[in-house]
Amino acid sequence: MGGMGSSSHSLRSGGLVVLTRPRASDASEFLRRAKASASVLAPWVYPPTTALEFDAYLRRTRRRDQSSFFVRDPDGGLTGVVNLSNIVRGNFHSAYVGYYLFAGYEGRGRMTEALGLVVRYAFEAMGLHRIEANVQPGNERSLALVRRCGFRREGFSPRYLKIGGGWRDHERWAITVEDLAAG
Repeated sequence: MGGMGSSSHSLRSGGLVVLTRPRASDASEFLRRAKASASVLAPWVYPPTTALEFDAYLRRTRRRDQSSFFVRDPDGGLTGVVNLSNIVRGNFHSAYVGYYLFAGYEGRGRMTEALGLVVRYAFEAMGLHRIEANVQPGNERSLALVRRCGFRREGFSPRYLKIGGGWRDHERWAITVEDLAAG
């Protein structure tokens, strides 16, 4: 498990990535990479591509029911995003996870390490019990990622999320703190 990284605002780090919190000063780099990645990320995800959309995203990251992480190279370059959303406490202690890498960074193990770091952070530092990932059936890379990270398939939800203007089917995958301990 990664510890604190060398960056002053890093949360966790591994050999390939450093996790940081999104900041207003990240806007220019984020928007440049999101625009350059739009054709690669669609139809799976549509990140903010304007200053107004980034500002709205940044506001959401500061809510109690969300925890967001920027995935960076050890040299500090922004390579992707992992978001925990709909964080519920009480008897549930659960969240949903969403993630993406910008174009040119896929296929090198970065997101596998980043998602693993976020899952451990969520269980250890945030005290969550369960994390659910919802993946469109055609997104083979994302399905392989959740399998590698120890998530188990729980079901199928037709027309589950509205993405890119249409209601998309999703497979439901989840991991609990017990799954992580056993794996």
